[in-house]
Amino acid sequence: MSTEGLHLPNDVEQLKAMIAAQLKALAERETVIAQRDAVIESQHNVIEKQLQKLAAQEQQLIRLLRRQYGPQKERIDPDQLTLFSAEELVDLANQLEQGVVDSVSPDDDSTDDESPKKKTKPKGHGRRRIPDHLPRETIVHELSDADRRCPCCGRPRTEIGRDVSEQLEFIPAQLKVLQHERVRYACRECEEHVATAPKPPQPIDKGLAGPGLLGHLALSKYGDYLPLYRLEDMLSRSGILLRRSTLCGWVAATADLLKPLYELMCQRVRRSHVIHTDDTSIKMLAEGQCQSCKFWTYVGDEGNPYAVYEFSLTREGKNPSRFLEDFSGYLQADAFSGYDQVYSRGRVIEVACLAHCRRYWWEARDTDSRRAHEALAYIARLYALETQFEKALLKGEALYAARQQHAVPILSAFDAWLTSEQANVLPKSVIGQAFTYTRNQWQALCRYTEDGALDIDNNLAERMVKLPAILRKNSLFVGSESGGHRAAILLSITASAKHCCVEPWAWLSAVLRELPLRLASATGPPDLSDLLPDAWLKTHPQHRWIIDDVRKVERERSRQQKAAKQKSRRR
Repeated sequence: MSTEGLHLPNDVEQLKAMIAAQLKALAERETVIAQRDAVIESQHNVIEKQLQKLAAQEQQLIRLLRRQYGPQKERIDPDQLTLFSAEELVDLANQLEQGVVDSVSPDDDSTDDESPKKKTKPKGHGRRRIPDHLPRETIVHELSDADRRCPCCGRPRTEIGRDVSEQLEFIPAQLKVLQHERVRYACRECEEHVATAPKPPQPIDKGLAGPGLLGHLALSKYGDYLPLYRLEDMLSRSGILLRRSTLCGWVAATADLLKPLYELMCQRVRRSHVIHTDDTSIKMLAEGQCQSCKFWTYVGDEGNPYAVYEFSLTREGKNPSRFLEDFSGYLQADAFSGYDQVYSRGRVIEVACLAHCRRYWWEARDTDSRRAHEALAYIARLYALETQFEKALLKGEALYAARQQHAVPILSAFDAWLTSEQANVLPKSVIGQAFTYTRNQWQALCRYTEDGALDIDNNLAERMVKLPAILRKNSLFVGSESGGHRAAILLSITASAKHCCVEPWAWLSAVLRELPLRLASATGPPDLSDLLPDAWLKTHPQHRWIIDDVRKVERERSRQQKAAKQKSRRR
């Protein structure tokens, strides 16, 4: 510091006072500077947190927009999966051909290209034949007398044959009235003791609707997802006015009548070795604001092929815990913590869903492409194995042995990769969440290899839970708690019929015709096992619902065509 122009006193005490004042000022300045540095660092931390929060919200917005408007299938570029050699799947196919699987057709790029194959044009499905059981009306088209004359000699031409073509026409649904005439009898000698023939028990006592109409209404609302006001419009086109309040009462009475059959389905599902479960939300009318409630779905195994639903006011774990109280076996579900109450009893074994796991990695492919696609490649190899096993019709012990031989090594390599890479990612990032979810669920994700009755994912329950989701889009809400429970009954009835490949209306109308008789004549709980959809189909094979078989063939043909196109592009 320059002392030029500075007048310093000669008194030592004054000099000390000046120095102390300068030191105090300097200390205050340093304190102010430290406070400013702390404020700046705090602001930097806030900015950093805001940037991280903004990045997370941007990722969430991208996921929501993709979920709302984007494609639903989690497709990825096949070239991204070349982190692993396709020779491994080729070796697998060769091993399967040698004994594990009878016949396998893997996507092998190493096939003999020296012998060129003729490129065949893919065949379309063409026009299907109109079923023979439909009534036919013949319309004859003839030439007029003037057009019949031969243009050469002028003589009338004679008929030598007919060209027949068929056209499908629509006749609106018809309503008919069933008149129940109860014959009265009396003794002519005594002129008393009048007896009247009893009327068989009906689905609705003294009700206007017959079994077929009730089945149509229940199926239309909970199988075709038509709100009652649309059904009101459709019935009015047939010349009869039935208000939606009346239809609502009939649907409620149908649900109450079918409740014993629904309870039997629930009992049979709980007897399964494996149960798939999931849930979805539904609004319920309430004062002030609609209440968010839940539909739970439970799908049994092959021995109990029923899909049943439960309605609850909340998503608390006590709801699946109550339904699965007597269940012992494998439960395939997502990572919802509410199922922990079920697992804690020790009689239910958790099986996780690899499709849920895959979704985390798929959403992280934009933020950390290398790691995300490497994980997706592992999962793709596991699904490729399942495709091969499915084509070979492997089940039970054979499927268990094949998974132990081929899937377990891939899972072990995946586990080692997760362990080595997890330390290099931020835990709260998108890719970090994928690592965390996979590691937390790892034991449950690998459990499908322990039993041939298990699936690699929970897509069966995912498909079944779509039914109330579609209903939600059309009907918007349930009117009350009792309405929610009745909706669960009718959803279970229609979904189980479709799941068992039974034509829903034929089965439902037969059940509504037979069930009142069983309930009226039974002194105790009636035996309704022969009315279950799979048992009923065995005695009525003509009512098999073939549309799912047709769709399955079409999906397989489409998959093969897409695979052939991708294979030709890679070449």
